[in-house]
Amino acid sequence: MTESQRPSGEYPMYPSYGNGEAAYPPPPSYQPAPPAFPAPTGPGPAAEPPAARRRLRKPVALVAAVAIAAAIVGGGTATVIGRLVDDPATTTAAGGGVVPGTTVSQSDKGTVAGVAKALSPAIVEIGATSTAGQSTGSGVVITSDGEIVTNNHVIADASQIKVTLSTGKTYTADVVGTDPDKDLALIKLQGASGLKTATLGDSSQVAVGDEVVAIGSPEGLTGTVTSGIVSALDRDVTVAKEGDNGQSQGQGQEQQGGGRQWPFEFGGQQFNGDTGESTTTYKAIQTDASLNPGNSGGALINMSGEIIGINSAMYSASSAAGQGSSGAGSVGLGFAIPVNTLKADLDTLRAGNGS
Repeated sequence: MTESQRPSGEYPMYPSYGNGEAAYPPPPSYQPAPPAFPAPTGPGPAAEPPAARRRLRKPVALVAAVAIAAAIVGGGTATVIGRLVDDPATTTAAGGGVVPGTTVSQSDKGTVAGVAKALSPAIVEIGATSTAGQSTGSGVVITSDGEIVTNNHVIADASQIKVTLSTGKTYTADVVGTDPDKDLALIKLQGASGLKTATLGDSSQVAVGDEVVAIGSPEGLTGTVTSGIVSALDRDVTVAKEGDNGQSQGQGQEQQGGGRQWPFEFGGQQFNGDTGESTTTYKAIQTDASLNPGNSGGALINMSGEIIGINSAMYSASSAAGQGSSGAGSVGLGFAIPVNTLKADLDTLRAGNGS
């Protein structure tokens, strides 16, 4: 055997791995830390450095947290913001946009039953007493303390106004403001609070063929619901400014006979009697939803539960033919004042003024 010529101790001796062979290179004197991220085992892009990964992960986690928080509080926040922006008490809700109030639940949306259930508490019966007798109309609650919108001809010349809620509770109401040129009026209940209010929609979004629901008090039958579609838009309708010639309806058959109900002019013709000399013309939504005497001032509602119009006139073939009013009825020609006209007029009505 050949002996090594290297002097003893000239090179360090390395410990054996256990199979008799020397370990080379020598193991470190300390245990190395494990890698911060596993090394790639196959083809593909090189792993990003730990620092870069940390820089990316933190913003992603923050965005995720914000998204979760937004999902938790989003509904309530949206409602609060909507009320701050659209509350009619703080802003003028003219033109587009929605003034929030009672809405249809998601499960009931798109159904007549759902709309009726949600909005009926916000539609009231109005009884007006004047020198001509008593008359019946409808109204829409727009504030929880009892502001109610109706037609001017429902309450014109009234010496006393009584309002009946869907619950049967009765209030006395005062006239806040009237606008005969738009056939609109605002009244306020005495001592009311906590009332359900209607959502005022955006009539600029209404299209011919849209399904609608009408709620009112025809013939004094509070909370009557009918349905149909939007038949036409921007119809020029002329109605009387005076209360005695308007869409008021006497209580009891004795007072109804021969009375003029809902007189209006359309297309150069008069319907339901003579409108008189004092009239006003406005652009109306036409609907085939059944409207009858007493529906005036009530609501025309879309299938999301938003008020899109204030019912104001209907064509009654029987009364137009000269028959007694007790035989009059709807033939599917009804008209409503667009809700955007109402929203543009609210500040004026609240100030007690009219056009």
